Amino acid sequence: MAQATASVDVSTPVRRPSRFGGFVARHERRLWAGSLILLVAAGFAYTNLQQRAKPPLTIQQIDAAVRKSIAEKPLPSPSSRAFAAIMPSVVRVVSQMGESDDEADGKPDTKQDGKSGGKPDSKSAGKSQTKTGKPDNSAESKGDGKVKPHGQMESGVGTGVVIMDNGTILTNLHVVNGAKSIKVTFFDGLESEAVVLSTQPENDLAVLRAKRIPDDLQPATMRSTGDLMPGDQVIAVGFPFGIGPSVSEGIVSGLKREFRSPEGQQTMTNLIQFDAAANPGNSGGPLVTMDGEVVGIVTAILNPSHQRVFIGIGFAVPIENAAAAAGMPPF
Repeated sequence: MAQATASVDVSTPVRRPSRFGGFVARHERRLWAGSLILLVAAGFAYTNLQQRAKPPLTIQQIDAAVRKSIAEKPLPSPSSRAFAAIMPSVVRVVSQMGESDDEADGKPDTKQDGKSGGKPDSKSAGKSQTKTGKPDNSAESKGDGKVKPHGQMESGVGTGVVIMDNGTILTNLHVVNGAKSIKVTFFDGLESEAVVLSTQPENDLAVLRAKRIPDDLQPATMRSTGDLMPGDQVIAVGFPFGIGPSVSEGIVSGLKREFRSPEGQQTMTNLIQFDAAANPGNSGGPLVTMDGEVVGIVTAILNPSHQRVFIGIGFAVPIENAAAAAGMPPF
């Protein structure tokens, strides 16, 4: 009897995936994201270590960097910042005299500041040079003597500074004294007639009020002279010889100075002496600190010769006196 042979099925066993492989398969995306985060963190850590390893900047390197920055974009000077601050408050003041008989004949009028005979006004500090040949130490610019429309003649050009936003202006008395009419021109070009509200002859000051004013009129900021010192930087702003507004820079040369008019008819005291250039036309303009604040009103220049030009000595009335002339506290 034949014996049956058992057949054995030999096949390749099925491999079950390991636990790690299954974990990777299930969380593949998260693992890739985590790996990316680790790489970025490692890069930051490496950069931080490199920065820490760098030596600190030296004084020379810092100085070179600052110089380069300034060279590429220079900072505005203190004087230019002060001028920008005060300019919206500065006005041109033109006084006009009525036509005289001499003018009608084509001859220039010999009257100065409302006085006859070419004599200066005894109530103001320093008048214009007259036919007597006496020097003028004021800073007012006289006109050309030509007859203007409506029978008026321009007699003087000076400067003023706005101290209230209602059109109140401070200037020198000798700029407007004896004028039949006064015209002021604001920073934006607006022209207006002005009237004299009050005067303070002992300090050569006059307070004007403009009939028309700009919508955005900006009054000047005034500052006490209590802490003003010789050597402090200042600028003088005005219309020298009618040109302007012009700015000149200098320092306070002295305090509590005394000035006597060329004819000896008036002496002014407690003045600020300065060396910023001031010439005829600067009268009534502001003397300004580097902060753009007014400490005085330019009133006179000293020149022992007969030349009506600046030689380095100018005088300004302290703003405390000027504010008193306007009947207001200055600060």
